[in-house]
Amino acid sequence: MSESTERLEEAKDKVIGTIAETMDLYGVTPAAANLYATMYFKDQMTLDEMRTELGMSKPSMSTSVRRLQEIKMVKKTFTRGSRKHTYAAEKNFFRSFMAFYCQMWEREAKMNMEAIEEAQEDFIEVIKDSKSTPEIVAEAKTYYDQLEESKTYYRWLEDLVESIRSGKIFEFLPKDPKN
Repeated sequence: MSESTERLEEAKDKVIGTIAETMDLYGVTPAAANLYATMYFKDQMTLDEMRTELGMSKPSMSTSVRRLQEIKMVKKTFTRGSRKHTYAAEKNFFRSFMAFYCQMWEREAKMNMEAIEEAQEDFIEVIKDSKSTPEIVAEAKTYYDQLEESKTYYRWLEDLVESIRSGKIFEFLPKDPKN
């Protein structure tokens, strides 16, 4: 191997290692993270090529690819004349960030807003219950109000997701601030 080739591989390995290390933010296993990081420097890969390159078992490879597809870090590609499935890594970090975090934030907002609505209904029942002591009523009102205030955050989170999906966020926070 020539010195240039060796330096090229070392530079790629630095980036692959760092990408793989930070993928835990996405809830990705180390195996899937290494797979994504390796695929980042490839146009596309078959499952066989992935297994050969990374020395992973077929079940582990399939699980990793499926997880990466779920979070939109890898997509299945079509190769004319080939019967093997090929996959490509998402190389646009804006797109992968937006897809992943929007999905997580939407889930957070939906789950918490549903729980808040249900809890607030329960607090109203406690407040209206003639058997509730004044102390219990006061506590239920405090909790109800506290949850009402928290809705502001979840509505803001929903707005954030919408601004990211629509691209409006880039009016306030440009991708390249130099332009």
